[in-house]
Amino acid sequence: MSGTVYLVGAGSGAPDLLTLRAARLLASADIVFHDALVHPETLALAERAIKVAVGKRSGKHSTAQRFINKQLIDAAHKHQTVVRLKGGDPMLFGRAQEEIDALSAAGVAMEIVPGVSAAFAASAELQVSLTRRALARSVVFATPREAAGSKPNDWAKAAAAADTAVLYMAAGEAQNVSDALIAHGVPPERPVVIVENASGEPCRVIRTTVGELPDAAQSVGAGPALVMVGEVYADRKSTRLNSSHVKR
Repeated sequence: MSGTVYLVGAGSGAPDLLTLRAARLLASADIVFHDALVHPETLALAERAIKVAVGKRSGKHSTAQRFINKQLIDAAHKHQTVVRLKGGDPMLFGRAQEEIDALSAAGVAMEIVPGVSAAFAASAELQVSLTRRALARSVVFATPREAAGSKPNDWAKAAAAADTAVLYMAAGEAQNVSDALIAHGVPPERPVVIVENASGEPCRVIRTTVGELPDAAQSVGAGPALVMVGEVYADRKSTRLNSSHVKR
């Protein structure tokens, strides 16, 4: 058998933000390899599928990427519909290219189904646009996280040059983030919003600044969090930004 592997975005957390195409694929899947943070109700859509957890969480045991690649290839030789279910969008900090390259080299058919990335879910939660006329015309998505053995990247230079910066996997490196941004010319008083569990329950919003980010990040819980930097978050007309809050 020669099946197809679908790299599917599970979205930022809320099951009802899943695309219709993703829901249809889950319903027809023979096997689903899923990330750790996929909502149980989303997984429940794959009623007839074998479910295999291959999630990666910082500081916790995780499945090696090369082993995930092999599992996908092996599954495509046994099953017609193989779903690799990734949090957010597969093509943004989702290690999708490693899986695409491995599947291509093995001659396995594949398709990619986009999902709602956390940056967009967090913006919807805040009711604050990433861009704004005459204030923010550029956006950077970056991460300070570096894989073992990888070359250092100058993420802070790109983030400092943008009007709005969305930093993934950054709350746990808040001191490094603050120091790096300030070293690249970002004013310590520039507004920052930390959004934990964007679109999920409970969603928590913490309002701070670049200089005060290390202290603010200490109150972040175990949920996935985004660090969002820019003058768009100085707008006190937004009730979401007037004070820290938790939505339950």
